[in-house]
Formats: sequence, structure tokens, C-alpha cells
Amino acid sequence: MQHQFSGIGMGQMVMRRALLTPTANALTFEGVSSTFEDLAHNILTAARLLTDLGVNKGDRVGYIGLNHPRLLEVLYASSLIGAVFVPINYRLTPQEIAYIAEDAGFHVLCADQVSATVLEQGLEGPGCPHFIGVDFENPVWQSMQNLLIGRSQTLDASHAESMAVSEDDIALIMYTSGTTGRPKGAQLTHGNIFWNLLNAKFMEETMRQATLTCAPLFHIGGLNVTTHPSLVSGVHVVLHKVFDAEQILVDIERYGISTMFGAPTMFDMMRREPRFDETDFSSVLAFNCGAAPVPLPLIETYASKNVTFCQGYGLTETSPYVTVLSTADAQRKKGSAGKPLMFTEVKIVDARDQTCPARDRGEILVRGPNVTPGYWQLTDATAEAFDPEGWFRTGDIGYLDEEGYLFIADRKKDMIITGGENVYPAEVESELLAHPAIAEVAIIGLPDDKWGERVTAVITLSGDPEPSLESLDQFLADRLARYKRPRELYVVEELPRNPAGKVQKFALRDTLNR
Repeated sequence: MQHQFSGIGMGQMVMRRALLTPTANALTFEGVSSTFEDLAHNILTAARLLTDLGVNKGDRVGYIGLNHPRLLEVLYASSLIGAVFVPINYRLTPQEIAYIAEDAGFHVLCADQVSATVLEQGLEGPGCPHFIGVDFENPVWQSMQNLLIGRSQTLDASHAESMAVSEDDIALIMYTSGTTGRPKGAQLTHGNIFWNLLNAKFMEETMRQATLTCAPLFHIGGLNVTTHPSLVSGVHVVLHKVFDAEQILVDIERYGISTMFGAPTMFDMMRREPRFDETDFSSVLAFNCGAAPVPLPLIETYASKNVTFCQGYGLTETSPYVTVLSTADAQRKKGSAGKPLMFTEVKIVDARDQTCPARDRGEILVRGPNVTPGYWQLTDATAEAFDPEGWFRTGDIGYLDEEGYLFIADRKKDMIITGGENVYPAEVESELLAHPAIAEVAIIGLPDDKWGERVTAVITLSGDPEPSLESLDQFLADRLARYKRPRELYVVEELPRNPAGKVQKFALRDTLNR
């Protein structure tokens, strides 16, 4: 008789881990450690709360806030009852958050006090039945701590398969900035997460003694490159509320950290700390780095401390692993994003969808069980994202060399990466065009020593007085998150265009980067 294994769910897997190693350290947050048994107890109690609040299978549970154990507990609790967890970027404006809340349709929205304060002016739109304060309460937000009283749950074997979730059930909706201005909710199934976890297990074994998580958990990188795979593997996760370069260096020594995920900017800020030279990195097997290639000087600085980087390429829509460059190939294949992982395929196609020969540039397509089934409530966008054979169109340009190593040549739709955050120019441009002094605008990324790239606006005037960078920042303050707003401004008489009238952003970058 065939047995349908229901333990594939994110929460179910953590429950099974707690049964296997109940007394092992699971999480450390702000100096307080908890075991897997403790974590399971908190998850089960949160699941009971969600059930009592009327959350059913398929309902959306939102969370906005800094990194905190509660985020993981609500995530895994949602998984146990078949609900869909939706983490939100706390750096967004109330207007941006309100759009996501309305689009997702939350049954419950959890927030920490900092995020709730920002949200106060944007709560009219969502129409959410339950607002829960993770670390506070007021007339609008109920205290999570108080709500959990009397709902305590004890771990037993049945909880590992609480509600049978299939690999096709949606586990997460993660909103990505839209190329046309509106965020899109990438749906990730329990199966997507499971196969990503297997991809992670078949790469270099860097998640052993302890993993440090300081990247935001609302991003797929912060959640699913090391954090979730580590917990399922029984590896201790040292969770930081926010990125703090000095504290990271302290905790690497204190907890014997073996790996950490971050953007190049973060590792660069760590090396600039006074205590960097004296820090003992002997426990580190490799640092996982994404969002942008690691600059060679940074690689060499860490190499002097016997620390290597495990670089890769991935997207929210791919859960995120696509390719990884092994530490053994870091020097030999400098600039490469590595090879496709065990359960994921990559190919390069030309404008006619024909496969490109080695070293010919084309669009990067990805296929595998870790790839999203599509975007939340966006049938047309989902259809456009896949070719007839089920390959996901990344929109990124790259090539494969003769050995099958992937090289990224150009990013998706001129996307800018600043401090590890993705910024889509179309979103910024559409807001700036509402400014009365601006006739035309092009948003580009220029190199920045600290953030990787800085958002730069190039405008033509409509005849009104010329705006200052400060006035544009103030104009955008309620419209766009701070990291999306321009840090540099250029006024030109006209924007360079090709014969078809399309703005040539590469020409602007070349001119302004001299």
C-alpha cells in the first residue's frame, strides 16, 4: 500500500526535527537560547492561537517586523495548519504595505511595535479581522503574549503530521518589486521549499555547528539560504534582529559560527570594523553570499583569514537556489555564479527561444521542482513567466561556458541592487513622473563603494523650477521606501534614445560613471 508522506510541510519538518533532537539548541536571540523542544512548543501554541482565531487552510497570515523568533514561530505554525505565510518588508512605506495587505487579503496580521507605528496611518485599507502585536499592545493591536496564555501545547509524534499538506500547497507568498511598478506575490509551495532544501544539502556542507542569521527573514535569502535548512538539519541558528557588523564578529567567536548568508555590502562593513583583525574565524567553513558578485579585494581580505565565499545565483521565484560556485572554484572561475544544483536545470536562449551555444549571451531560463507555480492572483503575469515547456523566464541575461558554469551579464530589466535590496527603476520612475517639475526621468544604478550601487535619477525639466535632490526625497517620502529613493540627481536637456525611442540607460551609466 502506498503511503502519502505528509511531513513535507515547512512546519511539519521542524516538528520532526524536534522529535529527533529535542534538547539540542535551536535558536539563540539576544543572548537567550532555546532548544528544539522549546521551539516546537512555541510553534504548536501559536498554531492553536491561529486556529482559535478562525485561520483555515489557505488563509493568509501576514507578518511585518524585524528578525525575531516570533516570525519563525508564526511561519511554522501557519504551515502546520495549512495557512499561507506572507512576510512583508518592514522598510516599505505605509502606502506600499497597504497595497500588499489588500492584495494578499490577510486573516491575521502580526507586527512588532516599530512596524506597527509606521502602519498606523495605513490600516484602513487591509480589512483584516485580527491585528496582533508581537511585542506590544494597544487598542488596535492585541498582545500576542496575552493571546497565547492558556493555549500551551506539548510536542508529541502526531504533531509532525498535524495537517496533511501536499507538496503543491502554497507555503509562502513573497512579494517582489514589480518591473511595472506594482509588487507581485511569488507563490512558493511546500514542495518548492523542500526541493530547495535538498539542493542546499547537496552543495558544500557548510551548515554544521551554528548558522548566523542577520539578513532579513522577509527576504528569501535570509529565510531559505541557511536559516530554514539549518533548523531542519538540527543546526543551531543564532538570530540577529538587524545587521550589526561588530556584534556579528563577536558572535562568530562566541557561538562557533560555521556559516552566514549576506550581501557583499555586509561582509565589506564587517571587514571595516576595528575588531576584524583580531576576530577568530577558525569555525567558519564558508560564508554564503548572494545579491551581487563578491569583489575580488573582498575575497582576498577574507582569504587572509582562511575564510572562503560560497557565491551563487537565485531568485525569490526559485526558492532561491539556482546555481552555486563552490569554494574550490572561486579563483578558477572568478566572476561566475557557478553550476546548477542537483535538482535544478538552467539554459540560455536567444530571442527566438532557441538554446544558445556556449558563451553566447541570452536570457537565463530555469526549470526544477524549486520553481514557483506562479504569481498570486496574476494569471497573465504567470503565463508570461514560463515558456511552453515550463521553463521560468528570469529576464536576466547571461551565458554558460564550455564547462557549464553560469555567468550573469545583465540584470533583470535594469534592476538596481543597493545594500542587498532590489530596486526596479520603473517603480521609481512612475512615482517621479508625478512631480510637476519633471518631464522625463530615467533611474539607473551607479557604483557605490558602500552599498554596491546607488539609485540615481536623470531627469529632464518640464519648464518649472529645477528640483533639488532633497525636495525629490521629500516628495517620495510617503510613496517609496527610503532605499528606493534616489541618492544622486542629474538634470539633462534630453535622454539618449535608440531609433525606436527607448531610453539607452547603458549610455547614461557609461557617461556618468566616468
